[in-house]
Amino acid sequence: MRRLLQGLLRAVFGVLFRVRIQGDRNGFDAPRLLIVANHESFLDGLILGLYLPVDPVFVVHTGIARNRWFRLVLSLTDYLAVDPTSPMAMKTVVRLVDTGRPVVIFPEGRITVTGSLMKVYDGPAFVAAKTGATLVPVRLDGPARTWFSRLSGQYPRRLFPQITMSIQPPTRIDIPPEGPAKVRRRKAGEAMRRVMQQMLFSSQPKVSLYSSMLDAMDIHGRRHRVVEDVKQIEYSYGDLLKMTLALGRLASRHVAPGEHAGVLMPNLATTLGLLVGLGAMGRVPAMLNFTAGTDGLQNACLAAGIRTIFTSRQFLEQARLEPTVAALQGIRVVALEDLRGELGLGDRLWLLAMMAFPRLAGRAVEPEDPAVVLFTSGSEGKPKGVVLSHRALLSNIAQIRSVIDISPTDKVLNALPMFHSFGLTGGALLPLTTGTGVFLYPSPLHYRVIPEVIYDRGCSVLFGTSTFLGNYGKHAHPYDFYRLRYVVAGAEKLSDTVRDTWVEKFGIRILEGYGATETAPVIAVNTPMAFRRGTVGQLLPSMQGRLVPVPGIERGGMLHVSGPNLMSGYLRVEKPGVLEPPKSALGDGWYETGDICDIDADGFVTILGRVKRFAKIAGEMVSLEVVEKLAAVASPAAQHAATAIADAQRGESIVLFSTDTGLNRERLQQAARSAGLPEIAVPRSLVMVEALPLLGTGKIDYAALRAQALARAGAATTPA
Repeated sequence: MRRLLQGLLRAVFGVLFRVRIQGDRNGFDAPRLLIVANHESFLDGLILGLYLPVDPVFVVHTGIARNRWFRLVLSLTDYLAVDPTSPMAMKTVVRLVDTGRPVVIFPEGRITVTGSLMKVYDGPAFVAAKTGATLVPVRLDGPARTWFSRLSGQYPRRLFPQITMSIQPPTRIDIPPEGPAKVRRRKAGEAMRRVMQQMLFSSQPKVSLYSSMLDAMDIHGRRHRVVEDVKQIEYSYGDLLKMTLALGRLASRHVAPGEHAGVLMPNLATTLGLLVGLGAMGRVPAMLNFTAGTDGLQNACLAAGIRTIFTSRQFLEQARLEPTVAALQGIRVVALEDLRGELGLGDRLWLLAMMAFPRLAGRAVEPEDPAVVLFTSGSEGKPKGVVLSHRALLSNIAQIRSVIDISPTDKVLNALPMFHSFGLTGGALLPLTTGTGVFLYPSPLHYRVIPEVIYDRGCSVLFGTSTFLGNYGKHAHPYDFYRLRYVVAGAEKLSDTVRDTWVEKFGIRILEGYGATETAPVIAVNTPMAFRRGTVGQLLPSMQGRLVPVPGIERGGMLHVSGPNLMSGYLRVEKPGVLEPPKSALGDGWYETGDICDIDADGFVTILGRVKRFAKIAGEMVSLEVVEKLAAVASPAAQHAATAIADAQRGESIVLFSTDTGLNRERLQQAARSAGLPEIAVPRSLVMVEALPLLGTGKIDYAALRAQALARAGAATTPA
C-alpha cells in the first residue's frame, strides 16, 4: 500500500510541481549514508521520500511527530522522532546510521524564515564525523515559494511552482581525533555549515546576466519594484526589461558584435539597463571610471580597444566632464539623449513583441562569454582592463548569497559607482538578480545626505569602504540606521575607530570583507554565522586559497586564489585588445593577489599588507599598514597614510602623511611601545595635510602620496 501511494503521489507531484532532479546519483551506494538537505517548507520530507533513489529513515522533531496530520504523511516512510534538546538524541541517530540504513536529516533543524540558510546545528555534523558516513547534500529549490513554507507575505508565493532537487557530489566530514569533545563537535558543526553553503552555491544555474534577470522576474513578477535612483522613480522588473531591450537594441547599432563599448555613467537605473542590454545583444560594456581624468580614460580605452563611449550629456554637464571627454583621442561619444530619437516604428513593434516573449530577444550568450570590463584603480601604475564573464559575476553573487541571507524584503543602498567591482556586483547586480530592492545613489561623497536617504528609504543593507563608512557614521543621526541589518566594508582595511564608532553609536557590527576586481570581487567575508574581529572572514564557497612564502616576511605569505568567480584575463595598455588569461606562480587559473595574508586553523583570513606596501629598512621588512595602525593608535581621530621612498643610507625610508597637525615622532614612539611594535616602524618623516587624496573607489591614492613624498624629498620633507 505504501509503494502504491508513493507511486501515485510521485505522479501527481510530477505534474503539479514539474519536479526536476539533477546531479550525480552514484553516491547513494555507500555502506553508511547520511543525506542532508536545506529546509524550505513542510513539503521537503515528502519530496525527498518520493524522489530519492534510496529508501531512507527520516530524522524528525518529536513535536512534528506528535501532530496527527504530519504522522499521516510520515507513515509513507520510516522515521525516527528525536528531541534535539536531549544529549542522547544524536547517539540514537549514530546507532541508526551504523546499521547501514540511509538516513535523512535537516541540519538547520527548522524551516527557513529568511529564504536562505539558517543556523546549522552541530548534532548532524557530529553524527557524520562519529560514524564516518558518506555525506550526500541535496538542495531543494522551489518549496519556499509554495504556501507550505514559513516565509513572510512579502515573498512571492505560487500554488504550484517548479521544484528542483539538486544532488551534490558525496563528501565526508573529518575532524582531528585529539582535543576536547566540545571543540571537535564545534569544528564538525562548522564543517557541516560549509558543506551546506557549498551545496547552495553549486546548485545555482549557469546562465547569462540577462537570463538571470528574466529568471528573477519570473519568480517575483513583472510588477515587483526592484530599482530606485535619485529621480525618485521605483522601476519594476517590467520597466527594467523595457529599458534593457530598448537601450540594448539602439546602442548595439553603434558597436560591432563582441566589441567593447565604453559606458561613462553614474549610478542610475538607465546605467543598469544599458549594461545588461548591451550584454544581451552580444556587446561587452566597459565601465569607465569618470574620476580617472583624461589620461586614465584614454589608457582604459586603449587597453580595451574601446572606440565608442555611451554617456549622458546631462551627466557630463553636471559632473563638469565635458573638457575631459572632449580631450579623448580617437573616441566617438554617443549621448543617450540622442538614442531616443533613433527609436523608429520598427523598433517599437520589435520592442512590443519582445516584451511579450523576452527570452527570444538578444543573441545567444554563453556563461563563459565576457559580461563586462572593469578597470583596476591605477594606484600602482596604468589601469588594467579586467574581463569578467557572466559565469564569474553570477558565481560571485551565488557565493555571497550562500553565506549571507539577503532577500526581497531587504533594500540596498548603493552609493559605490558601478565602475567599481564592489558597487557593480554587490550593489547593483546582486539586487537585480535576486529581487532585492536597491537605491542607486550617484556619489559616495555626500556624507550628510546618504544617511538621510538610508533612513528615508528604510534601507537594510549598505556596502562601503572604511573611509566612506567613517564619514557616514560621523554625520548620521543615531536613528538614521535603525533598519540596517548588514553593513559590509571592503576595498580597504576597516579602521578600528570606524568599527567601534558604528557599534557604540548605532549598535551595528560592520562585516569586513576582502576582494579584488579580478575576482568579481569578493574573496572572503565575515558573516553573522562566522565572524572574527580583525580578519576579513573565511573564503567563499568554491574559492581556493594558498599562501606562498615571501623572503623577509616571517608570518603568512602571498595569497594566491582560484575559483569560479575568477576573471577571464587582463587587457593591458602595452598589448591593446589582447586577453591575458590569469596565471600565477601556482599555474594557470590562479591569481596572485599581491597581499600578504595569514589563514588560521578555522579558515579566517587576516590581511597583513600588500607586498608592494612593505618597506625594506636597514635590511628589515616593515609593513606600511603597521605604520598606519601605529599612527591610528597615537591619533585615533585623524587619518593617516604611509609611503616609502628610496634612502641612500637605509635602503628606504617611510614618510607618514597625517591630518593631525599635532602628531610628532615622540607620540608615535609612545604608541609603538604601548602596542609592542619595533622602533623601526616609527617613521622619521611626517607630512601634515588637510585631507588624504582618494580615488573614485574610496581607496587612498598612494600613487599621488608617493609622488608628493618624492617631490618633498630633501629640504621639502621636514623630519619630525
